[in-house]
Amino acid sequence: MIQDITPHIYNNAYLPEIPKGSDFVMIFTAGSEVLLKKSGNELSLIRYEDIYSIYPEKCEDMTYLFKIDDISFYMFKYSDEDFPKEYEKVSVRIFRTMQPMWHSFAAITANQLYRWYDEHKFCPKCGERVHHHDSERALYCENCKRFEYPKISPAVIVAVTNGDKIVLTKYAGRDYKKYALIAGFTEIGETLEETVKREVFEEVGLKVKNIRYYKNQPWSFSDTLLVGFFAELDGSDEIKMDKNELSVAQWVKREDMVLEDSQISLTYDMMNYFKLHL
Repeated sequence: MIQDITPHIYNNAYLPEIPKGSDFVMIFTAGSEVLLKKSGNELSLIRYEDIYSIYPEKCEDMTYLFKIDDISFYMFKYSDEDFPKEYEKVSVRIFRTMQPMWHSFAAITANQLYRWYDEHKFCPKCGERVHHHDSERALYCENCKRFEYPKISPAVIVAVTNGDKIVLTKYAGRDYKKYALIAGFTEIGETLEETVKREVFEEVGLKVKNIRYYKNQPWSFSDTLLVGFFAELDGSDEIKMDKNELSVAQWVKREDMVLEDSQISLTYDMMNYFKLHL
C-alpha cells in the first residue's frame, strides 16, 4: 500500500530546520494540482536547490512538513507565472502511479497538509486570521488563544463475503470507475463496527456478522484514515443497491475476480487477500 515505504522511515514530528539542497519542496495550486520538474518525458519532485537557483530571495517563505529518512519536505507558495518551462503543473492523482513509491506517499501526504493550511486561514471561533505556530504543527489564534490541529476523518472499507463470493461495487457519479468495496465515514457516536453494519445495510441492503479487523491505511487523497474489515453475510444474499451511492453492486466468485487497481490502496490489498488467501 502507499504508506508501505520500507526501508524508508517517515518522521511526522514537527522539526523545522534550515533546508538543505537535497530536501524536497512541494508546490501545489488550488489543492488538486502540483508543480513537478520535467526532464524529457519524466516528471520528478522538486529539490530545494532547484528553487534556490530560481528565486533565492523567496526561499525563506517555506513551511516545514515532515521528514523521510534524513530528507525534509517543505511547502512553497508561488504564482503561475513564476516558474520556467522545465516545470509542469499536473493533477495530484499522478501520485497513484508515480515511482518510487515513497515519493508518492510523501507528496500526497504533503498535499493533505497543504489543503489543511489553505482551508484554515481564519479562527473558527472568533474569525481572526491564524498564524503558523513556531514549535508544533498547529495554527494559532493570537486573539482568542485557540489552537487548531490537522483533522483526520475515520472511515471503513468492508469486504462482505459469503463462502467463495464477495460483494464488489462501483461508485455512482465519480471519476473512479473500477471495482471497489463498500466504504463510508464513521459518524458521531458510532464505533467502527457499527459503521460497518450501517454502511453495508445502507449501500447494499445486506446484514453482516463476524466482523474482523484487517488493516488500516492513511489515505491523504481524502483526509481519511481507512480501516479495513472483513464481514460475513448474515441472512439473505439479495442485494438492494443504493443507486445514489453506487452504479454496480454484485456478488462475484473468487475465480472471477479481476484486480484492476494499482497496488497502493487498501481496497486492492483486501480484494487480493480474499482472492488468494481466504
